[in-house]
Amino acid sequence: MAMLLIVIVGYIFSYLIPAKQKSVALAIYSNQSFYLSQSGVEYAVRYAADQGWTTSASLLGLNAAGVNQRNLGRGQFTISYNNLNDTLTSIGVIPNASERRISVSNFTSFVAKGLILIAPPPCWVDPRTVARFYIQNIGSSALTLTAFSASWREPPARTLTNISVDGVQKFGGSYSNGSGMQNFTPPGTTQVVNPSQVIMVNMVWNQNISPNCSVTVSFFDSLGKQYILNLDPEGDGFPNC
Repeated sequence: MAMLLIVIVGYIFSYLIPAKQKSVALAIYSNQSFYLSQSGVEYAVRYAADQGWTTSASLLGLNAAGVNQRNLGRGQFTISYNNLNDTLTSIGVIPNASERRISVSNFTSFVAKGLILIAPPPCWVDPRTVARFYIQNIGSSALTLTAFSASWREPPARTLTNISVDGVQKFGGSYSNGSGMQNFTPPGTTQVVNPSQVIMVNMVWNQNISPNCSVTVSFFDSLGKQYILNLDPEGDGFPNC
């Protein structure tokens, strides 16, 4: 009976030890795939910030082949962005072992800092001559804007003649496509944008510009920080207001 008991106990231990070892390995793989998915989220935030992607439309660039997947160690992560619900999904995978995913809602809030575009989308007040859009300060402190730069698709060659912010003219003159930073006029003119404040901006050209305008405008604050706003990332022009 004693010998039989020893044999039974030995058999049980010989069964449990490998099972335990297998369960430990599965837990390790699960943790590894989880950390991979976390790495995917951090990668997406940094990559989008480096590219200046702060809108749901521009963040679709994260889905591009060669951007949306990276290998790390024994595994990899794959990211995908859904602009309809502003959600980033990162999937971490250890091949043939484990898969974990993380979804981050309201993803634009993680990449946008300071000044952003806000709905309603950019539109033509006067078809292809006067463009209107809205900006919001999502930072925790007020911004003092002092300058701008702008570029748009040409030909035909056109000049920007007027920019008004919150109904007040901040630039008047002749600004050519891609001319670099231009201080507001007259010298010393500034525009304060308080936290959470939404402000309307109108840009006026001397004549109609290209239907597929692809306008990009940047504002610079008193510290020299640049806020890039891509008004038409699709390059298909604005609708009428």
